[in-house]
Amino acid sequence: MATGRRRRRGLPLAADINVASLVDVAFTLLVIFIIAAPMLHGGVEVQLPKADAAPIKAPEGVIVTVARDGTLYIGDVRVETLEDFLVIYPQQVKNRNARNVFVKGDRDVPYGRVLQVIGAMKKLDVAEVGLVADPELER
Repeated sequence: MATGRRRRRGLPLAADINVASLVDVAFTLLVIFIIAAPMLHGGVEVQLPKADAAPIKAPEGVIVTVARDGTLYIGDVRVETLEDFLVIYPQQVKNRNARNVFVKGDRDVPYGRVLQVIGAMKKLDVAEVGLVADPELER
């Protein structure tokens, strides 16, 4: 045998694929998605009250948040006063071409503050206002 290759006799060829690095990458991506998923939800994070309600599938409107301290947010934009809200809110609705509004009120915010916001939106002829709550766990 004068060929340039030598074949070892008695040793079988190993055709196994090493998937350890593939599994490492998959788990790393899984961890990244688990951490990033809550950040993809629109608006400001608040402690929502529990109620017998269905979760929002895909918010197709504007999310207005009333934080624990009474601060208002339109999406991620902080609004200082209710008068500023009356100016900024119509612009946001027009920019997003939205007909629905979802109000996320923190469970510790006074009920009157949430009603002030809803009343202000009604002055601006909002088509539909939905209140956002965390679904109760079934017993």
